[in-house]
Amino acid sequence: MQPEPWGSRCTAGLAAAAAHDDRPPGPEPSPAKLMAWRTFGEALVTLLVILDPLGTVPVFLSVTQPMERRARNRAAYVAVLVAAVVLAVFIAFGQALLEYLSISVESLMVAGGVLLFIVALEMLRGADSMTTTHEGASVALVPIGTPLLAGPGAIVATIVLIRQHHGVVERLAVIGGLVLALLVVLAALRFAAACARFLRPSAIHFVTRIMGLLLTAIAVQLVVDAVARWQRFGLG
Repeated sequence: MQPEPWGSRCTAGLAAAAAHDDRPPGPEPSPAKLMAWRTFGEALVTLLVILDPLGTVPVFLSVTQPMERRARNRAAYVAVLVAAVVLAVFIAFGQALLEYLSISVESLMVAGGVLLFIVALEMLRGADSMTTTHEGASVALVPIGTPLLAGPGAIVATIVLIRQHHGVVERLAVIGGLVLALLVVLAALRFAAACARFLRPSAIHFVTRIMGLLLTAIAVQLVVDAVARWQRFGLG
């Protein structure tokens, strides 16, 4: 009788070991948990693209150029806190507030575009009024906190994400994605504050003019998108 091939013996041994393995199979993730992680990832990526942490850095450096290091760091925290509060309010009451005041999303986009356009003109002119801090007011509130961070795009995105997900766990996942995105923005602004020590004033002025031009384009695009939505869906 010929000996059994080595491969057959290995296969038989593995089959026998598997037959005597009494360990229970690992738990499979529930569909609710998978949906929550998917919602978290969707909210995080969407809000990171809209908030644009890297694109906010030059604008932040421009409007906080005359500030000291401690004041610039405080402005970064205040700006992110303002954005978080604004977005939290719209998560909780956004849709009801817009309906109560009869304000359309398109009108919100136009308002944000106009405000960004004014800020962009100040940056192009190099006016000092943009960085002047008055009593009870700060560049951390306007334009960094809103409308640059908590602008029409971020507000509309949070409202849409909340409306798309009705479960408590899924809505908590959306809020978690928002919190992580804001933490990324905060890290970017703190990094900008550290880089400001190595940049000459002339370089910051140059960046200010460039970002003013880009902000002008963003403001115009917001108005154009609003007009396109009005033409597509009507004014009602």
